[in-house]
Amino acid sequence: MFQARFPAPCMIWEMIFNLKDLKCDLEILVGDKKIKGNLFESRLPDSKVKVYFVNQEEYFFREGLYQDKGIDYPDNLERYIFFSKAALEAIKKLNFKADIIHVNDWQSALIPIYLKNIYNQDDFFKETKTIFTIHNLGYQGLFPKEKYPLTALGWELFNMEQLEFYDQLNLLKGGIIFSDLITTVSRTYAGEIQTKEFGCGLEGVLQKRSQHIFGILNGVDYNDWSPQGDQYIIKKYNEKDLSGKLVCKKELQKIYELPQKNVFLMAMITRLADQKGLDLVAEIIDEFLREDLQLVVLGTGEPKYHNIFENIKKKYPQKVGLTLGFNIKLSHEIESGADAFLMPSHYEPCGLNQIYSLKYGTIPIVRHTGGLADTIEDIERDRQKGNGFVFHEHSSTELLKTIKRAHKYYLQEDKWEKLIKRAMQLDFSWDKSAKEYQKIYYSLIQNKMLLKH
Repeated sequence: MFQARFPAPCMIWEMIFNLKDLKCDLEILVGDKKIKGNLFESRLPDSKVKVYFVNQEEYFFREGLYQDKGIDYPDNLERYIFFSKAALEAIKKLNFKADIIHVNDWQSALIPIYLKNIYNQDDFFKETKTIFTIHNLGYQGLFPKEKYPLTALGWELFNMEQLEFYDQLNLLKGGIIFSDLITTVSRTYAGEIQTKEFGCGLEGVLQKRSQHIFGILNGVDYNDWSPQGDQYIIKKYNEKDLSGKLVCKKELQKIYELPQKNVFLMAMITRLADQKGLDLVAEIIDEFLREDLQLVVLGTGEPKYHNIFENIKKKYPQKVGLTLGFNIKLSHEIESGADAFLMPSHYEPCGLNQIYSLKYGTIPIVRHTGGLADTIEDIERDRQKGNGFVFHEHSSTELLKTIKRAHKYYLQEDKWEKLIKRAMQLDFSWDKSAKEYQKIYYSLIQNKMLLKH
């Protein structure tokens, strides 16, 4: 179940997105207001799998998902109360008795809360279980205590053991407490969030539910992310014929007006935020740009990092390429054209770009955290299975050492080509992850306790 937020009138939605209006009216109580919405139906491409969209133009007919110009919408709580209730009511109207409702992050965390409290006497949902996936614990859905009555939940739940968090309503906390099982998007992150360093104040809550938390790595779709069939890149290639990668590198240098020469070209495609380790990059950038290398950056985020990278670009116009924003075509061109991909994150629940990079033979340089730890093994630690370069301490000094190690390895052409080919042969598709989800789904339906890894 998804929110519908297409920037076009309904008739155009139906044509562009092949949506079918089910003529199914929803009337949802949010506080003391009755909010009307309706349902659309579609299917996944080349599939019989149905997808349903909840439409409510006042709440979702907006430029941003959660914010406008970096500021949260003031009615976000109302929007996701509506969405959570609408999803549950839609399931009833469709007469779809779900074995499991799988919800994600704070935006749908009210669903397990409602099922265990408001809908707990509803026979329609008596067999329904919930799984709650945490994609990033740093975003918790915090709202003022004064807005709590909008949820229609009783005040008895507003306590430190359930929904209260420093005198605020915390939706993600509620999802953790009231769901039947919890997953995160990597195994390492599942452990990290139970520590004070990464628990964002909820480590105690998560520790209490430790036996119900499972880490399952996100997968990628190689139909979209593979240099063998990539529609966006200038020349396709594979691990048996890498000639196309050099063509892609020259094209990337041309796009960014950098000298087209065979130097170590690093890339970052990232949200420009502290989480991504950009403070470390800023501290050492003058030092590593003394080397014969280039850096391209694509991303948007905090104004301070916009300023930092704009100044770096002005200072090193022959070494640095910068795009402030997001461009899907350019992101593919970067993955195919760069030699290495830089991800020095303070924390990274899963990360996808390091996985995309492996398939493109663009060697990851990462910090050992979350999904980066689960996917990247340092080549100098394991000569047989290594697929990148890894540092552990959140330190600019360690980052610089690791960049220099990677650069030195790059200059050894035979070793670098062997590393590229090994990286490109790895499989991080959804097949393995889907089987792990299937396992926990069946265990939950059968009321069996899964053994922890």
